[in-house]
Amino acid sequence: MGNWERLVWNQRHVLLDGLLVTLQVCGFAFAAAVIGGLVLCLVRLYVPLLRPVAIALIEFFRGTPIFVQLVWVNYVWPEVFGWPTSFFTAGWVALALQSAGYLAETFRAGIEGIPRGHSEAATSLGMSRLQTLARIVLPQTLLATVPALINQVTVIIKSSTLVSVITVPDLMFQSQRIVNRYYEPLEVLTATAAIYIAMIFALSTAGNRLAGQLRGRLGYTV
Repeated sequence: MGNWERLVWNQRHVLLDGLLVTLQVCGFAFAAAVIGGLVLCLVRLYVPLLRPVAIALIEFFRGTPIFVQLVWVNYVWPEVFGWPTSFFTAGWVALALQSAGYLAETFRAGIEGIPRGHSEAATSLGMSRLQTLARIVLPQTLLATVPALINQVTVIIKSSTLVSVITVPDLMFQSQRIVNRYYEPLEVLTATAAIYIAMIFALSTAGNRLAGQLRGRLGYTV
């Protein structure tokens, strides 16, 4: 118990600071991934002129290792675009890019899985194509893809451990600092792993419950 108290409990403020950064990185990354993935999906499906560009971006984001994207965004983008200007921003942007590629395909499958009759019924009621998309297609797509969205959240959380490589002071970075200070990794890394497991379990449980409640209220069944 002595080592646990000295290395984990007495260092809890450091680990909590790192956890807060991890949650911020993952939150920004997931929000940007959902928006980016939805935009790429809609461009691919409904903008023929830009479809090759959307497909190329999706395949690039999906086919590039997250570590490569992280280094690319952190070191190449500032030279080319002058942005991002911080390691924190580079971290969540890199995570968002890869997830956007996967979510674009998830959304595409969800949209294509909606019965054509739903859109035809909306058209017969006088809805425009944009109204049909916003009121009929997208709500059903988001509800149908909730399991994939939750899974992507867990992927982002686990991948976020790599942002420590570019000195973002996340949970993994802070735990490594403690290990490097005391050279006793067992307790620190075990506690870090437990925190990640608890975080993923809590988010998955909350997401599934929220999705179930929304489906029940809207009368939606998979």
